[in-house]
Amino acid sequence: APLNPIVKPLEWMLGSWECDEPGEGTFPTIQPFQYTEMLHIFHVGQPMLNFMFNAFHSETKKPLHRECGFIRVEPGKDKVAFIIAQNTGLVEIEEGKLSGQELTLQSQSVSRISFAKQPHVQQISRTFRLKEDGRLEQMVCMATESQPLSEHLHITYRKTAP
Repeated sequence: APLNPIVKPLEWMLGSWECDEPGEGTFPTIQPFQYTEMLHIFHVGQPMLNFMFNAFHSETKKPLHRECGFIRVEPGKDKVAFIIAQNTGLVEIEEGKLSGQELTLQSQSVSRISFAKQPHVQQISRTFRLKEDGRLEQMVCMATESQPLSEHLHITYRKTAP
């Protein structure tokens, strides 16, 4: 299906992406860790993009975090929304601004299953940036009930398929 013109400003995100080097995970309440991740951002002709993010432990290859959802653009504006479901039982809506080939998002709504692990996530911010060398960078910050907004994840991907 042809790309819907509404999501044309996000065309730079489309494709399959994998990290060359492990990403870094940090947070004040956990030991630092490394992870690998694969992203699949695609469309089916609708006025949105679909995505799947799959993270793995860098040494054991054990599946870790998984996210899937949709990326919406407000027609004629630079406002973008991510609708995300995570395997941890978290569901969130992040909204933000597109500026060229950089997308900055802040959580607007965070919900969770009743038996989600504590401390509960309260806020997430995320930035995607297409670097000059064609690699995609993602940075995620997180706040919980007991910790203020702090850097949590940082990773860079190379495109493996259009």
